[in-house]
Amino acid sequence: MSTQHHSVITSINNQRVVAARKLQTRKHRQRQSRFLVEGFEILHLALDAGIQPIEVFYCEEQCGEKAVQQLLNRLQKAGATLVPVSTQVLHTLSAAAGNVYAAPHKAPPNVIQTHIVATFARFEVSFQDITLTGDELVLVLDGTQTPSNLGMILRTADAVGAAAVFLIPPCVDIFHPKSVRGSHGSLFSVPLVQTANIPELFRWLREKGFRTMGADPHRGKFWNQESWKGRVAIVLGHDVRGISDAVRAQVEGWAQLPMTGKVESLNVAVAGSVLIYEWYRVNRLES
Repeated sequence: MSTQHHSVITSINNQRVVAARKLQTRKHRQRQSRFLVEGFEILHLALDAGIQPIEVFYCEEQCGEKAVQQLLNRLQKAGATLVPVSTQVLHTLSAAAGNVYAAPHKAPPNVIQTHIVATFARFEVSFQDITLTGDELVLVLDGTQTPSNLGMILRTADAVGAAAVFLIPPCVDIFHPKSVRGSHGSLFSVPLVQTANIPELFRWLREKGFRTMGADPHRGKFWNQESWKGRVAIVLGHDVRGISDAVRAQVEGWAQLPMTGKVESLNVAVAGSVLIYEWYRVNRLES
């Protein structure tokens, strides 16, 4: 592996480092057209998906494991510039991506510590990138604002083989470091389409044969098994405000989760995961 003749960066005020650290903010991710990725498996999944790596920040004395060396080689072959940095510099970059290496000795056993933070080019997915071959599930997220919720929903959608996730603004940036890490790489596995054209989105869903089911703790009745058979689009709203009026007007059916305690509603990622697996049970486990 070659370091491409870069000397080790030891200053947190280095221009490359400052630019990368700014990627924790949405406006700089948009301005620079790139985002931060870290995590051994996540980096491999990004490469598997063909996402273009740009820069790779790593600490040489922390990258002795063979698997990490192989990852660095793979990143370099994909066109990334390898940038060796000091432990202090890497620490600041990793903190920006939501994973502080303050206590590496506390890491779970058998988990590879990558000590790598990479920047990748932003990418877009369109309706044409969605492949439909049978009775698929898609998710429609209306105004989701929390990065961790988006990450968890993507991860669950990936687990059941969902065909796509649609994101209606105003919403969280899909390239927020917490969304990327929370998805555990599912951001690169599940087509994620952003669209502000609500009529066009629901027209597409109807044309493709999807039944739309909105999640609401106070509306409709408990679903039956027939509600989940075939192609279904589960519509999830904002944690507090729920589904917007514009989207409500497009939804065909409603589902609510039974709650016998004092809580009024569930976290949207939790509620969405329950409904996702109910669809999976009906269409995959009982079919």
